[in-house]
Amino acid sequence: MKNKEAEKLKIKKEPKKKSGGKNRAAEIFSVFAKHNFYVNGFTPQELKTTLEDLGPTYVKLGQILSTRSDIFPESYCQKLSLLRSDVNPLDPADVKAVIEEQTGKKIDEIYGSFRDEPLGSASIAQAHYGVLKDGTKVVTKVQRPHIDEMMKNDFIILKRLSKVITAASENSGDGYSVDLRSVIEELEKVTNAELDFRIEAENTRKFRENCIDDPDLICCPRIIDSLSTEKILTMTFVDGYSIADRDRVEEEGYDRVAIGKVIVENYLHQILDVGMFHADPHPGNILISRGVPYWIDFGMIGYVSEQNISVIQDIIFAMLQKDVEALTNAVLSLGTTTGKLNKARLMDDIENIISRYMSAKDLSSINVGALMIDLKDLLTQHNIKIPKEYTMLIRSIVTVEGTLNDFCPELNIFEYLTKKMFQRAKENFSIREKITSLLESLAITGASAAKLPRLTFDVLRNLAKGRTKINFEITGYEEPLRQIGDMLKNVLLAVFSSVLFCGSCTLCTTNIQPQTNGVPLIAVIGFVLSVALAIYTVIRITKRK
Repeated sequence: MKNKEAEKLKIKKEPKKKSGGKNRAAEIFSVFAKHNFYVNGFTPQELKTTLEDLGPTYVKLGQILSTRSDIFPESYCQKLSLLRSDVNPLDPADVKAVIEEQTGKKIDEIYGSFRDEPLGSASIAQAHYGVLKDGTKVVTKVQRPHIDEMMKNDFIILKRLSKVITAASENSGDGYSVDLRSVIEELEKVTNAELDFRIEAENTRKFRENCIDDPDLICCPRIIDSLSTEKILTMTFVDGYSIADRDRVEEEGYDRVAIGKVIVENYLHQILDVGMFHADPHPGNILISRGVPYWIDFGMIGYVSEQNISVIQDIIFAMLQKDVEALTNAVLSLGTTTGKLNKARLMDDIENIISRYMSAKDLSSINVGALMIDLKDLLTQHNIKIPKEYTMLIRSIVTVEGTLNDFCPELNIFEYLTKKMFQRAKENFSIREKITSLLESLAITGASAAKLPRLTFDVLRNLAKGRTKINFEITGYEEPLRQIGDMLKNVLLAVFSSVLFCGSCTLCTTNIQPQTNGVPLIAVIGFVLSVALAIYTVIRITKRK
C-alpha cells in the first residue's frame, strides 16, 4: 500500500502523461501478462484480481461493470461485485484546494468547521464532514485531482488493447466470448457520468422530490446547490449507520421488521409508481438515523417506463396463474430477437421455471431476484437481448433483496410485489372501459359469425374445384429438415461429379480438338472439375459429421 506522499506524488505527476503513454500501456499489458490472460482467458476470478492489481481506478470500473449484466455474463458480475476500494486518503491541503478552486471562496468563508479526516476515501473521490456558517451539518464529496485525465488516458490505452484482450477472452473457461471493445466504450460513458458530480446532484434532487413522500418515515440527503459543481458535491449530513449493523438497531430499541417494511414499500413505490429507482441499494447506501432509513449515494439511478412496468406486471400475474403462454409472450416483449427462435423450446424452459418457483405453497419463500436472473439468463440462451434498463432493475432487485434478507429475513419482496401489483391493477381498472371493450369484441365477433356460413360455402366450393391450399407450420423440426436438405445437396454434388467424370472419360475416346498429350482439352477440364467437386463434397460431409 502506498503512503500518502506516494499517492500525492502520483496524482501530481499524472497530468504530465501523454494520452496513451507508453509507460502506462506497458504497465497495463504487464499486469495482463502476469495473469496469463492469453492462455486461460479472463475467467471471473482472473478478471477480479487483474483489476485489483491495476489499481483503484480499475476497481471502480469493475464495480460499475458488476451492475451491467446486459453486457457481461452473470458469473462475472457476481465476482466483480466483491471488489472493494481501499485507497489512501488525499492530503487535506489538496482537498481544500479543490473546494476553493470550485467555489471561488476560502474554506473559512464556507465552513464554520471542516474535518480534515475523511469519512470515506474511494478511487474517484473522498467525503469530508463539515459545518456551514449557518450551522448546517454537511458532507462534501471531493473528486481526486486529475483523476479524469488519468481515466481518459487509460481508456485510450484499453481501447487500443481491446482486440488482443477480446481474442483472449474467447479462451475463457465458461465458453463466453466478450466483445471487450464495446464493453470498454459503454463503461467509458458510465464513468464519464460518474465523474460529473452535477449528474449525481440532479439525481438526488429528483429522487427527493419524487420518491420521498414522508421524510419522517424514510428520507434522503438534501443537495446544497451553492456548494455543488462538476468536481465537488455537498449534501446535508446523515448522522446514522449502515443497515448492516442490525444489532445496533435492536440495541437502540427500533423494530427491524417495521423499518424493513418501510424500505420495501418505498423501493416498490420508486419502481412502480415513480418509474425511478435507486440502482445500487447495497447496505452502505442505506443508513439508519434515529430509526429512520435514509437512501444515500445517487451516482446510479435507473428508470422504467409505464410500458415496462406493465410488462413486469404481466410477468408476475402469469407466474401466479402458472400460465406458460402468457409468461412466454410477456418475456418476449422484454427484448429483441437476435437469432433463430425456437418458441416451443422456449415455452418448455419457461414451464420448468414456473414449476420450480411456483411449486411452493407460500409466496414468502420465493426469491424474486433469483427468479428475475433465471428469466434473463433464459432469454440470453434463446437469443433474446433485453435492454440495459431491465438488467439494471434486475441487479438492483437482487441487491436490495440480499440487503433486506440480512437485515430482516422475515420480509419477502415477492410477497409485497404481488400485493402492489394487484393494488395497481385494481386502481387502473375502469368498468366503463371494460364494458366498452367487451361490447366492441362482441360486435366484431358477431360480424365475423355472420360471415361464417358464406365462408364455409366458399371453402367447400374451392375444395371441390381443387383450388384450396392447406399450409402447415412445423415447429421443432428445423434442425432435422436442415440436415435432410444438406444430405440432398451432398448427393446431388456427388452425382454431378460422377456424371462429369464419366462424360470426360467418354470424351477421351473422341478426336475433339484441341488436345494435350493426345487427350481432348475439354476432357482434361472435365476431369479437373469432377475431382475438385468430389473433394469439395467429401469436405462438406466430413465437416457435417
